[in-house]
Amino acid sequence: MEKVNNVTIFIFWGLSQNPKVQEIFVVVFSFFYAAILLGNLLIMLTVHMGNLLNSPMYFFLNFLSFVDICFSSVTAPKMIFDLLNKSKAISYTGCMLQLFGVRFFGSTEIFLLIVMAYDRYVAICKPLHYMSIMNQGRCNRMLLGVWVGGFLHSVIQLSLVVQLPFCGPNEIDHYFCDVHPLLKLGCSDTYMAGVIDTANTGTITLGGFVILLISYTVILVSLRRQSAEGRRKALSTCGSHIIVVVIFFGPCIFTYMRPDITFAEDKMVAVLYTIIAPLLNPLIYTLRNTRVKIAMKNLWCRKVFREANDK
Repeated sequence: MEKVNNVTIFIFWGLSQNPKVQEIFVVVFSFFYAAILLGNLLIMLTVHMGNLLNSPMYFFLNFLSFVDICFSSVTAPKMIFDLLNKSKAISYTGCMLQLFGVRFFGSTEIFLLIVMAYDRYVAICKPLHYMSIMNQGRCNRMLLGVWVGGFLHSVIQLSLVVQLPFCGPNEIDHYFCDVHPLLKLGCSDTYMAGVIDTANTGTITLGGFVILLISYTVILVSLRRQSAEGRRKALSTCGSHIIVVVIFFGPCIFTYMRPDITFAEDKMVAVLYTIIAPLLNPLIYTLRNTRVKIAMKNLWCRKVFREANDK
């Protein structure tokens, strides 16, 4: 049977239909998005200008900041623009691209957090062999695997939707295009597509969460053999990672570890992993990381000194 697609645009319901609430959301999320861009760009600038890329931890942190910027940029600008306009429309092609972007950068962040947990495991549990295990070549291969894994996941998710016929209605009860809301609009049986989506995304989300829990449990147990100062530094580093994991994975598990069912709360829950997690990452990794703070201070002092000399 030939696919029939009468829908050329989709209409978002957005976070709220209340004009007063929308005005508040515009201010709040504009501030959040600006903070995401500035915070993560500052981390990337610090890592590059502070010559920290030769350290695996900061090598991956640099790319985490890049992924956070891309991940939030897939949804936040469009959401803010829609809050300012009565018409919250997106083309069919734009919707598919947004779906691909959300799943690509979201899954890439999951894989990257797993790699960063492995890096901390090696650093704490095998410190004498750290540089030989986490050499530049291996770090590059792990990063390549992260990007390839994210790409394959997003291609699978996109293929579940593009094969569906859409003949109306075209209203999406969300603020961005995602698989579950779009499956509700399909004009054919979407049961199998829903099962595949839940199995695929659920495996990555829950599997990643379990791997991270095991990794940090092993790390915390191994801290008993460390000195008091070593335990303090390791707990500080791991603590920041665990905060990121809980903020990011909690909402993802709530959203994707269930059958093809949507709830009214999904939109606000999605804000946590598309906006709040990328917003908090710079704060968590800078305020709780002495080396990054020192690098930032040195960059700032260098800039002030250069400006003083210019005068």
